[in-house]
Amino acid sequence: MKKRVYVLPLASLAALLATGALAQGLRPSAGAGSLGLPRSGASSGLQPSIMVPPAPATSSREPQQADYIVAVVNSEPITNNEVRLRAERAAQQLAQQGRPLPPRDLFLRQVLERMVNEKAQLQLAKENGIRIDESSVDQAEQNVARQNQIDVAEMRRRLQADGIAQSRFRDDLRNQLMLLRLREREVESRVKISDLDVDQYIRDQQSKGDAAPLELNLGHVLVVVPELATPQEVATLQQKAQRAADRIRAGEDFATVAREMSDAGEARSGGLLGLRSVDRYPSLFVDAVKNVPVGGIVGPIRSPAGFHVLKVVEKVQGGVGTSVIQSRARHILLRPGPQLTEAQAMERLADYRRRVLSGQTSFEALAREYSVDGSAKDGGDLGWANPGQFVPEFEEALAGLTPGDISEPVVSRFGVHLIQLVERRPHTLTQREQRDMARNDAREKKLDEAYATWAQEVRGRAYVEFRDPPQ
Repeated sequence: MKKRVYVLPLASLAALLATGALAQGLRPSAGAGSLGLPRSGASSGLQPSIMVPPAPATSSREPQQADYIVAVVNSEPITNNEVRLRAERAAQQLAQQGRPLPPRDLFLRQVLERMVNEKAQLQLAKENGIRIDESSVDQAEQNVARQNQIDVAEMRRRLQADGIAQSRFRDDLRNQLMLLRLREREVESRVKISDLDVDQYIRDQQSKGDAAPLELNLGHVLVVVPELATPQEVATLQQKAQRAADRIRAGEDFATVAREMSDAGEARSGGLLGLRSVDRYPSLFVDAVKNVPVGGIVGPIRSPAGFHVLKVVEKVQGGVGTSVIQSRARHILLRPGPQLTEAQAMERLADYRRRVLSGQTSFEALAREYSVDGSAKDGGDLGWANPGQFVPEFEEALAGLTPGDISEPVVSRFGVHLIQLVERRPHTLTQREQRDMARNDAREKKLDEAYATWAQEVRGRAYVEFRDPPQ
């Protein structure tokens, strides 16, 4: 399924640009099925790709320059040091993607503009009474640690060594979750898709024909090369990337190799970057795979970030794809309420997970007994599902599993889930499924427009004052 990515405000630890944004609105479609998860098509963007700094060899930090206010949004200030920190993280993220940086002055203005928009939206969220509880922040923190293939304790240590306090990091996560809830509430209600809209979208795609832009879904393994690496270190890292490429070419599962060897943020979910137009990929990647068929492997190739190995998973010329990789999963759903808090639901599901993994019982038996979803009678079996069919939190957890794995408890708007991946398979889409994909894409197009309009409205209502630096 196609996953579009917006350029949205930056989290303080990453550029939420091309690789995904935690503060995306969720994208359910009208057809929900029995599951408490709406069967959404293209989800609202990729899941968070927040890169934690590597463990530093030393902690020699440069002295920080005197701070000053660069903008005021309503009554809240944005400081120069805040902008520079976000710009620094954004630059690191772009370098990892092999994407060039714009001129520094322009880049700083772009970062500041996104921070202004974010500040105005956060103020609106608070006015609307949106609150994020500690258990939701805990889950977000665990997700970031998993993406970086470290535990939470190690992540906190690295962040502290990089000058980022745990409380500040958690506040950033809380803010991004607040923005997600706000956009879900404010934007989704604006978008309705009729059969006429779907028909028009299909006609538009057909009229474009071969002139439509090529879209790619690439698998990506990145072996990071530190900026000051010695020639010997570079050679060692190149050999590591070559070993990854050799394993994949020998027929080993790409996702397994990516999880084991890649330093990229998407490694946890099997290294897939998602279907997107070629202008949203680094030119280095596009040039490398332009003559490579689906299933082909390229690399290692070198960028300023390190060595990349690429797999061409899908190529689509001006339309929706005709084949996908389906997943079959089970889940147990608990809904928090007056008698069950979210934290208690997570603790209960964590206990179920331990019981299944220890062999005391089966996942299906627990689902039949405890799940409040309609799938409970089938042992929690959700049947075969296309990518993007569930809400993003569920999708992200599912993507990070291999057959037989059981996730940690996952919080979504519908409750708390425990997920088991049963198996995966390639699937050729029927005409009806392709029309459903077209409906999802048409909805996304309208959501793009609705989000842009809404963001402009929020910004237009805010008082924004930009200030010159002190002389």
